[in-house]
Amino acid sequence: MNKTVLIVDDDDLLRQTLARGLRNSEFYVVTANGADSASDILKRLTVDIIILDRMMVGTDGLSFLKKLRADGNKTPVIMLTAMGGAENAIDGLTCGADDYLSKPFQLRELILRINNALRHIPGNLPKMPEGLVFADDEFFVRSTDGRMAALALSGEEKRLMQNLTTPIGNIAPASPMVAKRLRNKLNSVLLNLDIVTVRGRGYKLVRTDTNNMKPEEI
Repeated sequence: MNKTVLIVDDDDLLRQTLARGLRNSEFYVVTANGADSASDILKRLTVDIIILDRMMVGTDGLSFLKKLRADGNKTPVIMLTAMGGAENAIDGLTCGADDYLSKPFQLRELILRINNALRHIPGNLPKMPEGLVFADDEFFVRSTDGRMAALALSGEEKRLMQNLTTPIGNIAPASPMVAKRLRNKLNSVLLNLDIVTVRGRGYKLVRTDTNNMKPEEI
C-alpha cells in the first residue's frame, strides 16, 4: 500500500522537486509551504510521515514540531535542514523528530530514511533499540528524560554500529579490539544494550535484562 508523505517547506523549488521525486517512487504526496498550511492539512488528512524543513518563514520547523508532539501527534517526522552538525541534530531530535537530515542530500538517501522511519511504527519491523537514535549520519543516545547526546565513535566503531543495526539483529564481523571499544562505550551510557560474540561469525547487538544481566534477542 502506498504511503502518504506530507512535505512542509517554504522553498517552492525544493518542495516541488521533492514531491516529484517521491511521486516517481510511488509515494502519495501532499505539500505545504509553511507550518500554518501544514496544520490545516493535518486537521483534514492523516499522513504516514512528514518531511519538515527547519528554517521557514513564520513558524519555524522546531516550533511546529514541538506543538505537533504536544498535541499528541506521533506521525514520524524527518527534519530537513541546512543546519548540520551534532548539536543541531540533537535540537531536532529532542523536539520530537524521528530523523534529521542535512542539506544537501540525495533523494535516494531521503527515501531510505523514509522507509526506515516507517518501519519503526509499532506493528511494523523491529525498530532501533530504546535509547539509541541514528540521524544525520551519527548515533545519539536519548536518556529517559528526553535529553540527547552524541555517541562519540571512531570511523571503525561507527561502521560496526551501522552494520549491527542495519538491520537490527544483524551479525557483523569486526576486529576484537573495535568490538571491545564499541561495547565499552555502549555499556557506559546504555545499560539495556550489549554486544555479544557469535562464534565464527562476528558480533551482535542484544538487549540486556538489567535485573539479571542476561542478554535477550533484539
